[in-house]
Amino acid sequence: MTILVVATGNPGKLTEMQAHLADLDWELRLKPTELEVEETGTTFAENACLKASQVALAMGEWAIADDSGLEVEALGGAPGVFSARYAENDAACIARLLKELEGESNRAARFACVIAIARPDGTIALQAQGFCSGEILRSPQGIGGFGYDPVFYSPAHQLTFAEMPSEIKRSISHRGKAFEQLIPRLRALSN
Repeated sequence: MTILVVATGNPGKLTEMQAHLADLDWELRLKPTELEVEETGTTFAENACLKASQVALAMGEWAIADDSGLEVEALGGAPGVFSARYAENDAACIARLLKELEGESNRAARFACVIAIARPDGTIALQAQGFCSGEILRSPQGIGGFGYDPVFYSPAHQLTFAEMPSEIKRSISHRGKAFEQLIPRLRALSN
């Protein structure tokens, strides 16, 4: 079984990745907490590749990283690559987002995700992206998920990501769609 180091400190992302990759012959391990990679990219793709590459090089193992975030139409795509750093914690990020959207009728938004897998030498072996469209509610609903999940509403399912059963969220989410593209390529790579 090949080790695949997950380049995140976010246990929520690790759990989601484990669920997506459960049927593959890769053993997922969380990166050491002291190994920090500064996200200096201007796009999700640049940041995902940067994190995967640097963690792979530091660990001498295969590494997987994603960079994802919320893009809100009325805010010109913000918070975008700054989604996790929009404020000091999830609740503060949501509060800032709702404040910036006060009085705004256009609530259209999408989650975007880019996943990159790097070889032990740091070169990028695979990359995939996924998107999930929805809208931002005026107040949080639900207790599941993490990040902006309580205010990200899927009209097709009439639920926020925080209200959604994890198997539904996994199948329709931006990360789920990126993994959908990635898994057949990852399976071929491991053969």
